[in-house]
Order: sequence, then structure tokens, then C-alpha cells
Amino acid sequence: MSVNNSNQEAVKTREQLNKERSHEEAPRKGRIRIRLIPIWLRVIIVALLIFLSVMAGAAVGYGVLGNGEVKDIFSKSTWMHVVDLVEKE
Repeated sequence: MSVNNSNQEAVKTREQLNKERSHEEAPRKGRIRIRLIPIWLRVIIVALLIFLSVMAGAAVGYGVLGNGEVKDIFSKSTWMHVVDLVEKE
């Protein structure tokens, strides 16, 4: 019987802890969260990182794998040539 009593006490203790936790969390619901990095700045950072990764990928692909010069990826004629190759049927 003592084992059963200790289980009931443990259950009561868990229930009491859950009630105490729920009472402690209630005042926090109205709290305003101030973000360190605003959402609009996060969007700009993500867009910038995507742009940089595309440019780095193009530099590696064209300059290293394609045996071209890395600075050529910034010229308009290179991209027009790429577009012409893609659209050619």
C-alpha cells in the first residue's frame, strides 16, 4: 500500500506543479516582445545573402569550372550569351 500512496502523492505533486506553472505563465501572455533584428531588416539580409550566394555560385561556375575569368560574370555580354544559349531551340 505504501507504493500506491507514494504514486498518488507523486500524481498530486505533478498536478500541483502544473497548476503552479499555469499560474506563473498567465502574466507573461500580455508581455510585448522586442526583437533584436526587425522583420524588415531580416528580409533585406536574406535577400542580400541570396544575391551574394548566386554571385558566388556564378563566379565559381564560370571562373573555376568553366575556365573563364571571374570578372566576366559582371559583364552584360556574358549574360546575354547565356540567355541566347538558353532560349535557342
